[in-house]
Amino acid sequence: MLEEQALGVKFSILQATTERDFAGAFALIAQDRIGALAVGADPFFFMEREQLVALAARHAVPTMYFFREFVAAGGLISYGTRLIEGYRQIGGYAAKMLKGAKPGDLPITQQSEKIELVINLKAAKALGLEVPLSLLTRADELIE
Repeated sequence: MLEEQALGVKFSILQATTERDFAGAFALIAQDRIGALAVGADPFFFMEREQLVALAARHAVPTMYFFREFVAAGGLISYGTRLIEGYRQIGGYAAKMLKGAKPGDLPITQQSEKIELVINLKAAKALGLEVPLSLLTRADELIE
């Protein structure tokens, strides 16, 4: 666990590379009384989202995720790109290659233009959190 002080806020970086690591990570979160969790963008975490969301709920840890699918599974909040947008971009690349474009000539720095904020109000209520109006009005989607 790496710790650093910045702006009077302490944060820790926890690592989990297998499903078995989740229990230890959440035990450290409870032991150190960590007040919130941000789950990094990782295909492994995405595949295990149901378990991550359940553990965050069981340990009553407000958690932010990188895709709305976590919030749809019961997580608190997400801020990131839409998966469907990425699939559209991949389809666009495939179409260009099928029309004869050379893969090496296609730009690789293309990013999604839309970042979305999704909030699960039911999860917030279960955590005893009141979502500020400023977040509610900025949210792209509210799940109840």
